[in-house]
Amino acid sequence: MKILVTGGAGFIGSNIVDAFLDAGHEVAVLDNLSTGKRENLNPRAVFFEADLRDKKIDEIVSNFKPEIICHCAAQIDVRKSVTDPVYNAEVNEIGTLNLLQSAVKNKVGKIVFSSTGGAIYGEVGKKNGADENYPQEPISPYAITKRSVEMYLYAYKVLYGLTYTVLRYGNVYGPRQDPLGEAGVIAIFCGKMLKGETPTIFGDGKQLRDYVFVSDVAAANLLALTGGDNQIYNVGTSHGVSVNELFSHLKDLLALKHDAVYAPPRQGELFRSVLSAKKIKKELGWKPKVSIKKGLKLTLKWYHSK
Repeated sequence: MKILVTGGAGFIGSNIVDAFLDAGHEVAVLDNLSTGKRENLNPRAVFFEADLRDKKIDEIVSNFKPEIICHCAAQIDVRKSVTDPVYNAEVNEIGTLNLLQSAVKNKVGKIVFSSTGGAIYGEVGKKNGADENYPQEPISPYAITKRSVEMYLYAYKVLYGLTYTVLRYGNVYGPRQDPLGEAGVIAIFCGKMLKGETPTIFGDGKQLRDYVFVSDVAAANLLALTGGDNQIYNVGTSHGVSVNELFSHLKDLLALKHDAVYAPPRQGELFRSVLSAKKIKKELGWKPKVSIKKGLKLTLKWYHSK
């Protein structure tokens, strides 16, 4: 199968590219390298350096002729989306519409879209986690644009017959995640603790997140290539892990003795964000295989090798 992966030089995208290639697919990567890295590019994939907003996207899609587009490229910095919502919308909405127009024109069979579970649902009070029908209360421009793209995909299915699968990720972590800038707490903790620095925990550290290892996310994308047409799926573990637990696990793995430093909570931060993954398990047979302890060990091993 011929697959174009947008954002394929990024953390999540590059891991998905590797999984596609290992499964025997022909893959091309489209990335403007604004946050993606050349060292993440798999040499077995064709590489197109381009911005989603560029009109030459149509030329790339026309020449490569993908059967499926796996759309991972995005402006992912939640804080930047708040300070510069116009840029966020230009990349995440206008850029995606540019891609969708080309997909329709060139008769692409399907779009697999990387969305967000944690940011779309807001505070999750449901004990077993938010399912796909849980009230959506996005409060950041980033989350709003992700939800908007989901709605555009539905419209393009009705208007043009373009098939899609939406994957709403929990908090993805693992090898290649940049510990600098707008990174997940695991990447930040690993980066600091490997250098002997003490990470800061904002609030009481009891905040719960659904941490899902990047290889499990890649496996969900593989299943979405041939299943889940015109459906939305959560991709998570259905289990919340606190920031205090994360620190404790990493402290044990690194045999460190110092404790974390606590600071006042950050404004607007969610306390509980956990996803129910029952639907994707039932319909696609997906379930997470990497436990948090194993995932942290694999992540630390990768950071050690850098």
